[in-house]
Formats: sequence, C-alpha cells, structure tokens
Amino acid sequence: MGELRIKKEDILRALSTVEEPDLKKDLVTLEMIKDVELGVGEVRFTVVLTTPACPLKEQIRQSCEDAIHKLVDPELRVVIHMSADVTKTVFGNRTVLETVKNVIAIASGKGGVGKSTVTANLAVALKNAGAKVGILDADIYGPSIPVMFGAEEMQPTVTVVDGKNRINPIIQYGIKMISMGFLVPADSAMVWRGPMASQALRQMMGDVNWGELDYLLIDLPPGTGDIHLTLVQSAPVTGAVIVTTPQKVALADARKGMQMFLQPQINVPVLGVIENMAYFTPAELPENKYYLFGKGGGKWLAEHFDVPFLGEIPLVQGIREAGDEGRPIATQTDETTGEAFRTAAEALARRVAIRNATQERTKPVEMTV
Repeated sequence: MGELRIKKEDILRALSTVEEPDLKKDLVTLEMIKDVELGVGEVRFTVVLTTPACPLKEQIRQSCEDAIHKLVDPELRVVIHMSADVTKTVFGNRTVLETVKNVIAIASGKGGVGKSTVTANLAVALKNAGAKVGILDADIYGPSIPVMFGAEEMQPTVTVVDGKNRINPIIQYGIKMISMGFLVPADSAMVWRGPMASQALRQMMGDVNWGELDYLLIDLPPGTGDIHLTLVQSAPVTGAVIVTTPQKVALADARKGMQMFLQPQINVPVLGVIENMAYFTPAELPENKYYLFGKGGGKWLAEHFDVPFLGEIPLVQGIREAGDEGRPIATQTDETTGEAFRTAAEALARRVAIRNATQERTKPVEMTV
C-alpha cells in the first residue's frame, strides 16, 4: 500500500457523528475517544465508557465502525478497545468518602421487601461488569449483609493511618463491606438511641479504609429516620434507589421513602425504582409467572413520581437459598435469575452516568430536624 492518506483528524471527524445514546452528545465532545493509532489499512482506538456496566457497549462499538466505514474508508479495518472510567458525583465541601466516586442509597419504606438482597446482588452484578464496589450496611439494628455474603464470623482488622485507627473492610466475592454485624456479636441486640446509631454510621463512613470505589451502596434501614438524615447530611449521595414489592401496603410506604428524598430540603435524586418479588416462578415451571402480590406496582410508582423503573426481580426459591447460603445468586453465572439483577445493575449504572453528566453539583443537606 502506498502513502497513508488517512489522518487522525479524519477518524475523529467521523466519530464526532456518533452520539452517546444516554448523554445525547457525540463521543469526541465527551472525550470518550482515546489513543487513535493509524496503521496500514487499519485504525485502532479506545472508547472510554462512563461505566463498565454499560448495556449499550456493542451498539456504540457498531456505530463507531459504521461511521468510519461510511465517512472515511469502507475497506479500513477498525479495531476498537472498549474500556471504562466511571464518572464521579461532584460534591461541595467533601470531607468523607473522598475516594468513592458514587454513593448510592438503597432504601425502602418498609421492611421485608428484600432490600438487602437487592443491595447484595446489585453490588455483585456491578462488580462482575468490572466496577470497584463496596457495601455499607447502614441497617444498624438489623444488619443482614454479613449473612448474605457468608461472612458472619469475619472480623475487620485495624490499620493506623496518620496516627488514626482505620478499619479495613471485609472483602468477599470482590466486594468491600462494613457492617455492625462484623463488629457486634450476632446474638447481641443493638439497644441504641438515634444519636448513637447516627454516630456509628458516621464512623463507618469516615473511619473505614474504603480505597478507590466506583460505587458504594448504602443498605439503609426501613422507614425514614435518623440514619437516613445522617446519611444525606454527612455523605456525598449520588442518588437513591427505592426497593418495593407490588403489594399496596409496600407501595404506600415506598411512596413515603420516595418523598423523603425528593423533598426540597433534602433533594437527593432518585435514580429509580426496583420491584422485588414481582412474580413467582416455580423451578419446575420456569416459563410461568404468578403475580402473588399484585402486578405492576413498581412501574406505577416510578411513573407516578416520574423516575426511571430499573427492573423487576422475580420471587424464586433460588434467590432465598443463595442468600441463606451466603453466596448471592448474582455470583452464580449459570443462574438465569441473576440476569434480572444484571439488567437492573446496568440500568442503575446508566442512571448514575446520566445524573453525573446532567445534574448540578450535589450540596450537603443542612436539614437539622
């Protein structure tokens, strides 16, 4: 082949016609194209996605290839490397969780809707996609995360950093975790007043060696109380996920949880709704769906508050068994049920990327009552 006539500018010009589907801007403007290299009859470059859990990865890859073949050379061999750099929520006067890019509150209006199960499996699904993930079990009075990860007997170690004791989180299945369940004997009841529980949460946020994390999921207790206010006052919360079941009573409480985050003095973005126990599917009839608790309640809640619906999780025996065995079902790649959590995790990652690209700097909540 003779003199190479194609230039890097030609490639970038073609790629500037490719729009990122969620952010509605082209890849070049978003600085998602890196390391363009031209060779004989080929071009190589990297597309840096906003999250490794991007469900549109192949769509973006194909759009880049099509643009180059259409606008540069139909015979050019296009080699695309897909990588990811998770975007970060900007927080004013940040003093805690400085190495965590995104803090996501997982909340519910009432107990018993499977919020901790959803938290555990979302974390694993995000980690499986390539993200660095942690869980802070903020359910001070009823911590569940140690059991769900088979880590009840584990105890965190302490490292001295700059003259101050720092707790090293427990790591299980690649997820960094901290919970009162690691710090207090399992058969001990936490008889604490609200301020004591709030102080415990502050210590778990500020005194733990979290290291660099793309996502820190906060498993909140049910309701709308001291722990919730402490979180939004102390931490750079990217947004909240509301977990509900289709039941009318669960939806009524979930509305209250939703309204807490959306009220003006708190104003934490709601990233979406996940409906757990959406339908029952028996193992012997995997194609059947039985709507034991009603149908479509989570979607209705999302539409009512004009927030995204992130997905529905079926009620199947395998999810319960996996949690009781200390191995979240999302770790078992051969389980079709894990697909529901993978889809929900991808939807959540998309909403985080869109939130970081389009919404203003997060401000600390100054609410005192």
